[in-house]
Amino acid sequence: MIEILRLIEQSQTFLIASHESPDGDAIGSTLALANALREMGKDVVAFNRDGAPVEYAFLPGHATVVDEVDASRTFDAGFVLDAGELHRAGSWIRERCRCLVNIDHHPFSEDFGDIYFVDVDASATGILIYRLLQSAGHRLSNDVATCIYTAILSDTGSFRYSNANPEAFQVAGEMVAAGVDPWSIASGLYESQDLARLRLLGLSLATLRISSCGQYASLAVTLDMYAGAGANEEHTDRFINYPRSIRGVEVAIFFRQLAADRFKVGFRSKGNIDVGALARAMSGGGHHNAAGAEVPGSLAAVQEWVYEKVAELLAGHR
Repeated sequence: MIEILRLIEQSQTFLIASHESPDGDAIGSTLALANALREMGKDVVAFNRDGAPVEYAFLPGHATVVDEVDASRTFDAGFVLDAGELHRAGSWIRERCRCLVNIDHHPFSEDFGDIYFVDVDASATGILIYRLLQSAGHRLSNDVATCIYTAILSDTGSFRYSNANPEAFQVAGEMVAAGVDPWSIASGLYESQDLARLRLLGLSLATLRISSCGQYASLAVTLDMYAGAGANEEHTDRFINYPRSIRGVEVAIFFRQLAADRFKVGFRSKGNIDVGALARAMSGGGHHNAAGAEVPGSLAAVQEWVYEKVAELLAGHR
């Protein structure tokens, strides 16, 4: 922590990045740190290779997130947040930053930074940004507090997941005390959906499959579904929660088509099964309860192979 504080004090230009297809923790953490550094008078570029999802447009600083950085630009310091592996944020970042900081709460996070700040017990990377800013003595503005609260809310599933530990509630409470309005954030996340998302959800729910043992279930979204609903991959956020919510299901699976012969496979566990280990065996990554990997093949072939792996995992857990 001391090394990071010294780096912030001695640096003027910063690049802040998070993993592709960013979730609320990735974008919330990025903007919390970016907003705070700007309040300190620093020159900051907030970057995500996929941009900032529209559903997080209520976050202060959302419009400042860029999906391209001038190839000639270099930075005194870079922060890669919530990525697990550098390539998920952009491998080029390493050579463009004089000093690189890896801040994460994923288990088995790749040690790609000059400074490594990882705590797997933290409920969200947003918690680590909170700790950093507290140590820096930076008074949290409403803009920063809003982003931290959103990061925690997102990664704990609105405090429903097993990672919703006492620190998560404590920090969230502090953010509310600092002026954050929980309803406005909940409204932005859950009560402002695009019609295209609901159309896509209807198409996806028609693909629901439940295993004969009742312990795993899945949904899928294909490129044809995107076209039919007028939607895109941003609209699929939280789709995996539907199969996960089925009584008796321990592992939920979401197949999202990336190309004609490639799928992103997402996993969610209710806590008993380590889907992070499963994803890593597929050259992916993630947490005990939330993970993913990319798998080549047709939908039918990918489903058959993944179902087999999940069944083996469940059998080994009995």
